[in-house]
Amino acid sequence: MKTNTVIAEFPLANTKEGLITVSHIKEPYGEGSKPVVSIGISLNGDNEKPDWKAHIPYENIDDVIAALKAAKEKFAK
Repeated sequence: MKTNTVIAEFPLANTKEGLITVSHIKEPYGEGSKPVVSIGISLNGDNEKPDWKAHIPYENIDDVIAALKAAKEKFAK
């Protein structure tokens, strides 16, 4: 059975009400599917209905973190 457990929630920079929500989702694609981390972006602050979301398999988290760090180092000012 699909379950969603919120791990962290914080304000989305440069918005009035936006939120970033990071969650653990068990069986996201049906019975027996592997869990994922879900990153949801809500512009109006409604974490139940994000405007965008990405599901990241746990096996890919380290690569995603490395890519995010590289982007920050190269482009953040």
